Amino acid sequence: MEQNLLFDVIIVGGSYSGLSAAMTLGRSLRKVLVIDSGKPCNRQTPHSHNFLTRDGETPANIGTIAREQVLRYPSVSFLSDLATKAYSNLDGFVIETDGGQRVRSRKLILATGVEDLMPPISGFAECWGRSVLHCPYCHGYEVAGQRLGVLANGDTAYELVYLIQHWSANLTLFTNGPATLSPDQRQRIDQLNVPIIETTLTAIAHDQGQLTELQFADGSTYAVDALYSRVPFRQHSDLAKQLGCAMTESGLVDTSGFGKTNVPGVFTAGDNSSPMRQVSMAVTNGSLAGVWVNRELIEEGLSARPVQAIG
Repeated sequence: MEQNLLFDVIIVGGSYSGLSAAMTLGRSLRKVLVIDSGKPCNRQTPHSHNFLTRDGETPANIGTIAREQVLRYPSVSFLSDLATKAYSNLDGFVIETDGGQRVRSRKLILATGVEDLMPPISGFAECWGRSVLHCPYCHGYEVAGQRLGVLANGDTAYELVYLIQHWSANLTLFTNGPATLSPDQRQRIDQLNVPIIETTLTAIAHDQGQLTELQFADGSTYAVDALYSRVPFRQHSDLAKQLGCAMTESGLVDTSGFGKTNVPGVFTAGDNSSPMRQVSMAVTNGSLAGVWVNRELIEEGLSARPVQAIG
């Protein structure tokens, strides 16, 4: 790649939000480079739901189609590499990659996503995104009415129980140790007829990611068909930190509307800055970021023009 080439926009991350931003900018006649390392966080999930025209499609196939469509726009190019360094210069921004590339752009969109951190429970990681689920809007319909569990404690447990009980009356809360529910929370969960099991969970038995039973420290087991849980996460990339972007208390990149960060010219899209981890939301966030980046480029281009005298 010609390293002296100045792109209008570099997009780091070529999953749903990044490709959505690239399409918006390609249709706006902007010279765009998408850099992607090929490791989306949902690569283990067999099916994606709640996205019009692609309900039930595999995430990988959605990404393949999206990339093919985006690359039909001649001003958009793609680099398969890992972006490792980001900094500003007089032109805008510089991105350096693991493969030794150095590319420049006027604007930057970080669509780098997050990395989920699995708990040290045997079988949990293998079932994550398959039968251990994080979002009922993505997967709840497929397991509705089945034997469901919630693996959580405290406020998170209370929130998930109230959310999931709508999808199945056969629901059990597993707190993986002594419950930290408030008396009011426990009373409300009891009123929903949701059993609370406080025994420590040691393993999740499964068949190729499909949960079969939960195994506990006291030797007991419990059969469930699917388990809902929330896990901590970290930023998949530290580029936002390198650039000085502000972060929220929960660890997301802090943005205002349209993905704008506190660093002029740097935008975000997708999971790195939004708790709404659905494909449809990622696509929306990418499109919004692309719209606002193009707006800034228009304004800067017009302001740079010399004023013509009239008369």
